Amino acid sequence: MTPQSRIRRVGWIAVLTICTALYVLLLLKVNAVHSEVVRAERQIVSLEQQKNMLETEFETRANQLQLAAWNRVDFGYTAPTAGQFVENERQLASLGSPRSADAPAPIRVAGTAAQDGTPDFPKLVSPLTGKPMSEALLEPEKVKARGGDLSGGPMRIQLGAVIRSDVP
Repeated sequence: MTPQSRIRRVGWIAVLTICTALYVLLLLKVNAVHSEVVRAERQIVSLEQQKNMLETEFETRANQLQLAAWNRVDFGYTAPTAGQFVENERQLASLGSPRSADAPAPIRVAGTAAQDGTPDFPKLVSPLTGKPMSEALLEPEKVKARGGDLSGGPMRIQLGAVIRSDVP
């Protein structure tokens, strides 16, 4: 190796080292700027969310003021006072009035229960005929398990008769 080629090789290595160092510095600077941009974007999104929340709150309060004005002026509503609240059921019952002579009878509901405590529900009745619906329509899995036929239940015949009678 001649001294010139050695100097040339060392020069190239020095230039490559300097370029690599500058590239690394530039890469670090780009990453720093990128992280600042991401941070700024996040801050913008956060500020937009706060702005939307404040706008919503402002509109809500404006609506509340409008509603309060309507209540006061148009409807005459006021906030309840302490004297308007009842203490117990007896005081609430004392506010009621007796039934008038022409009032309908109250609806009374009675419950029945089987011996095991479950309620005994009535059978489903067809609205067309008033007869109880067949077991095949109510519980098809049980009928299939026993080998029963589900193809022609009484409901199919009744609906077919109704449809045929409606057609002119």
